[in-house]
Amino acid sequence: MPDCQCDRLEHTFNDRVARDDLRDYLRDGADRSTAILIDRLGADGVSGRTLLDVGGGIGAVQLELLGRGLASAEDVDVSAAYLAVARAEAARRGFEDRTRYRQGDFVEIARDVAPADLVALDRVICCYPDLDGLARAAAGRTRLRLGLVHPRDRWWARVGARALSVVGRPFGQPRFFVHRTDRLEAILRAAGLEREWSGGTRFWRVAVYRRVAPLGG
Repeated sequence: MPDCQCDRLEHTFNDRVARDDLRDYLRDGADRSTAILIDRLGADGVSGRTLLDVGGGIGAVQLELLGRGLASAEDVDVSAAYLAVARAEAARRGFEDRTRYRQGDFVEIARDVAPADLVALDRVICCYPDLDGLARAAAGRTRLRLGLVHPRDRWWARVGARALSVVGRPFGQPRFFVHRTDRLEAILRAAGLEREWSGGTRFWRVAVYRRVAPLGG
């Protein structure tokens, strides 16, 4: 990822934002699209399985699935503030021995991250300029299922994304991307994943893909 985008993400998802997001989650639960992702990833049970949460934020996906019997979770995020909040909340719930945290650009460090049964990217694709690199890296670490939340590929979403990026640039806000769903699915098919389910909300598409071809190296 270009350094400027990583810097903008780190600046935007700071301590205050992380604390506010955790407060909202503890009060109201996971956002609707995130809750759908959690339920679909755990639809046939998660006991004994592992999770790789790319851009895990305050850790909602990890926390909910760990509470349902997930064996372990690894969180990779560019935001040190989000990682700190996620780690502290996991420890408060007694999950510290079942969680790992790593700061960095997932695409750049993916080869050093162990594959997991389940991989989650909750509102991460919309922050990343290189769809091909991100989708391939995530698929390459998926043993069983890959779950995604990303903006629906609609003209009005693309117009809105461009407007947000233009307005936010002078304030150091990260760019927002609405990537092509057909391109995303082509990458995942080539990596041996097949769409199992899709749905979501008016703006956010939630989709789960299952592995149908052996995971390579």
